Amino acid sequence: MNKVKITVLKTTLDKELASEYGVEGLTECPMMKVGQVFYADYAKPEGFCDEAWKAIYQYVFALAHGAEKGLFYYGDWIKVPGVAICSCNDGLRPVIFKVEATDEKSEINYTPVR
Repeated sequence: MNKVKITVLKTTLDKELASEYGVEGLTECPMMKVGQVFYADYAKPEGFCDEAWKAIYQYVFALAHGAEKGLFYYGDWIKVPGVAICSCNDGLRPVIFKVEATDEKSEINYTPVR
């Protein structure tokens, strides 16, 4: 199992939806900052948003276990092997992440059950 690099590409705020449903003064996500980098294998990195982790975990898990050899969704989504562009599940202020495979081995000694 290898580590996966997670980079915060963009923080957003849907002003139309926020004005209708959000609390007064709602801003882009205060927890994640553009350019932040995290490394993960199977566990949520320290300082990473719990809700964002729930949204991107499956991509981290897949890439940590070798999915970089192919393209996600049969090549009709991302053209670069070993990369996923995904977002957290906050509908008012989603954060966009680049999740990418690395060659860096995880410190976890994990053997899948067969």
